[in-house]
Amino acid sequence: MPKKMYLQAIGRRKTASASVRLFKTGGEYKINKKDLKEYFADIKNAEQVILHPFELCGCLGKYSLSAFVKGGGKKAQLEAIQLGISRILASVNEAYLQTLRKAGLLTRDPREKERKKPGLKRARRAPQWQKR
Repeated sequence: MPKKMYLQAIGRRKTASASVRLFKTGGEYKINKKDLKEYFADIKNAEQVILHPFELCGCLGKYSLSAFVKGGGKKAQLEAIQLGISRILASVNEAYLQTLRKAGLLTRDPREKERKKPGLKRARRAPQWQKR
């Protein structure tokens, strides 16, 4: 059976979920079959956020990235991809694990939107009180 040509992990943030694959060849960053700059054109520091785990580990340009992301907004998708990359790099090398953990990149952000409650306008916002 042939060896895997890539390493894979899943990253999540809010309702966004990203399936990230890192290939041993360097250079290309594709998200949903589009270039990184094209997919996140409206977010100005998107490339910096995605490349941050690579910079910390000193392996910038060693890997190519292919990510399939769905759900959530663009910012949540970006952070889900970053978590997936960090998880892969942590599994590659034990030294990377310590570096990424210190930077806080291996901790999943558990905050999600609270559901709306009956009788309230939003999750906690009550209607304005009227005396008469």
